Amino acid sequence: MSRDRGLRRLRRRRILDTCVLVTALSLTAGGCVVVHGERVVLPTTTRAEAAEALAEFTAAYNKADKAYDGSLDAGHTTGALADIDSARLKAGRANSPQGNPRHTPLELTDARFTIPAKAGWPRWFVADADGNKGGAARWLLVFTRDALDEPWEAAYLTLIAPDDIPEFETDEDGWAEAVPANSADVAVPPGELSREYAAFLKDGGDVFADGPHTSSWRAARAKKSQRPGLATQYIDEPVTNGDYAPLALRTKDGGALVFFTTRHFEKQTAAAGASVPTPNKDVLALTTGEIKQSLTMEFVSNEVALAPADGAVRVLGRIQGLTSAKGE
Repeated sequence: MSRDRGLRRLRRRRILDTCVLVTALSLTAGGCVVVHGERVVLPTTTRAEAAEALAEFTAAYNKADKAYDGSLDAGHTTGALADIDSARLKAGRANSPQGNPRHTPLELTDARFTIPAKAGWPRWFVADADGNKGGAARWLLVFTRDALDEPWEAAYLTLIAPDDIPEFETDEDGWAEAVPANSADVAVPPGELSREYAAFLKDGGDVFADGPHTSSWRAARAKKSQRPGLATQYIDEPVTNGDYAPLALRTKDGGALVFFTTRHFEKQTAAAGASVPTPNKDVLALTTGEIKQSLTMEFVSNEVALAPADGAVRVLGRIQGLTSAKGE
């Protein structure tokens, strides 16, 4: 029997458990056994279903991007990616109601799927593919769902260099290991990375290794804050609940590859007699209020980081998008 056929049989058993939520299914017919669905460790999906989820996401993403219509892929995104994507499409729609004149269909090829075996919800997996956008970087997407009758939704999207993708720990059947949010066997527990990253951006420190998304980003912010006649302030917040919860996979060296979310605010305030630089049309499309003396922009960012068993955490990739702005 193939792994996928065997998995389908196990998933049929899981469906029965779902019908009664977290209550154990107890059948009175002779010979039946009690199955506690929330405790059974199973692969979160099949490779065929993962490939189908990626194809459905890509098709919906292309339709939404072509029409600048967020309703066309709203059922295929969630969490940080949904916030970033829906705001991008809203701005595009406001500035180009007839659709995206620069639309080029996204093509994802050479897809590889890392599927953890785990108990409980959410179920999730990672897709890693070559894209026709983003240069030589690989596209990493994390798909999640909270019930068997729900569609797979992409919660995280990052682009990273192929050489930065680690080898994952897998069992004899090729299923990966999910790392719990409170795992203490890595340098920073996955559930703490968002908070640690927000603290690092404010105060620095040695939790994160130098790189474009850590030390270099802090340096760029500091330089921007020194512009004459314009005060720039930053506030960084961790985001860890619900669809924004961090997700992590065990790597072969004992570390973890972690996907997590943060929120960032940037406020520009002009000195007396000066004015805030005029933002571009996409920012204006997401701005409420009148920009007189200040502009506050809100961004959502999703990151992927490598947390080793010991040592500094490396932020491998980050995609950030403006979600709203307010003029005062």
